[in-house]
Amino acid sequence: MIKLKVIKKALICIFCINFISLGMDGQTNKPNILFIAVDDLKPIIGAYGNRMIKTPNIDRLAKRGTVFMNNYCQQAVCGPTRASLLTGMRPDMTKIWDLKTQLRDVSPNIITLPQYLITQGYSTQGIGKVFDPRNVDKNIDNVSWSVPYYKIDKKYYAPECGEPAAGIYQKKETKDAVEKIIQECLAKGMTRAEANAEAALKVKPSTECVDVPDNAYNDGANIMQSKDILKKLSTSGQPFFFAVGIAKPHLPFVAPKKYWDLYKRSEMPLASFQEQNSNPIPTAYHSASELRAYTDIPTEIDKTPQKKFGLTISMEKQQELIHGYYAAISYTDALVGELLNTLDSLGLSKNTIIVLWGDHGWHLGDHNLWCKHSNFEQATHAPLIISAPGITPNKTSSISEHVDIFPTLCDLAGVEVPKHLQGKSLKPVMKNQNITVKKYAVSQYPRSGVDEESGRLGYAPANVMGYSIRNSQYRFTIWMKNSFISTRPYDKNDELGVELYDYKADPLETKNVAKEKNYIPVAKQLKSDMLKYFKSQFIEK
Repeated sequence: MIKLKVIKKALICIFCINFISLGMDGQTNKPNILFIAVDDLKPIIGAYGNRMIKTPNIDRLAKRGTVFMNNYCQQAVCGPTRASLLTGMRPDMTKIWDLKTQLRDVSPNIITLPQYLITQGYSTQGIGKVFDPRNVDKNIDNVSWSVPYYKIDKKYYAPECGEPAAGIYQKKETKDAVEKIIQECLAKGMTRAEANAEAALKVKPSTECVDVPDNAYNDGANIMQSKDILKKLSTSGQPFFFAVGIAKPHLPFVAPKKYWDLYKRSEMPLASFQEQNSNPIPTAYHSASELRAYTDIPTEIDKTPQKKFGLTISMEKQQELIHGYYAAISYTDALVGELLNTLDSLGLSKNTIIVLWGDHGWHLGDHNLWCKHSNFEQATHAPLIISAPGITPNKTSSISEHVDIFPTLCDLAGVEVPKHLQGKSLKPVMKNQNITVKKYAVSQYPRSGVDEESGRLGYAPANVMGYSIRNSQYRFTIWMKNSFISTRPYDKNDELGVELYDYKADPLETKNVAKEKNYIPVAKQLKSDMLKYFKSQFIEK
């Protein structure tokens, strides 16, 4: 049972640390931390066994670190999962379940990882998408950073290309179409911001393949700037926590042509199961509203007979999207390589912890779903690789979660792990791949109603919440109505439905076996685990 008073006391203690007592000698002995956040990256990189994807640089990092093969996010959408990861607290404690709520409005006293590390003598700096900017202040949570959060510096763009249209596109026809709409809107008296927003709605292709340099796009320009920031940090005499956010492979799938050329579209692997599972819980599904918002998708919908769930698109468009996703991953991989090479060239690698994570997974047509926004395996399974000085590289099948990253980095850095964190340090697992620190991971996802959700996109209020336990073999999900969250008492009358999947027998989640006779004991045990989890989250007021 979590008591608010205990948490508040823990937070006060953290900020009562005497900065002077840290001392310069203590600072310089601490390892640096390079914190790489990747948007919408599912674990299909080479280190996770994919033989088609080209990710030599992330694989290089994996060979000197620990690969967490069974790592899971807390909520499969950008804002909530990042708020949870960066605070070490689950969504029901951060109170961030959507893409609009401001973290400091609902949890003003919460402590973020970089904010805490400042009290431990670290310089904390960041660039790119680390927090979701929609859930924090315009300074990307000002109290988390030692210096103002870096904005993209236009001088790092490829001069022959100029700035990308809408911050995204470089194809000439797309840039011309965007500019035309902007000028029309300005002529009507709209502000520049209103004109940009209108253009972003009307010109929004889901893919782009153009022969341009890496820094024609925001991510490439940010990485060039990051290299210069690392050079300055290397001479500061202070340990650093440097967070670098890479936006790809998030939609739209844009990447320089050379990364598209690594793959043949005809060889792109289509999801083998694109149906609803047996005994479905309708609210477990969504209509892929995020992808539907791209302006080339409506024609696909019109020409393709639609199923009653998900989003049905032609095989050709599926292969184009998957091709784009793979290309964007390889582009991201090259940018990660630039960061690793910079660390090596500056002589920082031997004293730097490197953590690379994807904020959640991504559906590529499985269950007829695209994007994330679910409690299924393809949305919740997320990559995590941590390299730390003095720890032998390995792979582990131990269950881990994003909430474990905060305490793990503290433990690896040799600083006190705050007592209030809801995750566990994974350092023991990194030192011995055969042990485990937890039985299961917990994910959750909100829904607006009881039927298949359409159009919520993380903004509409939710009155249904699905909680999902994933252990080494099974996933048990319980859907709760009446605006239930885990910090209030469980009521059986709030139950909407349950799901159970056996990944040894059914890795594609084709059967919900929650009510099958042979699985009743398993379902009973996992429900007991879920109720114990609910009880552990309940807040005594």
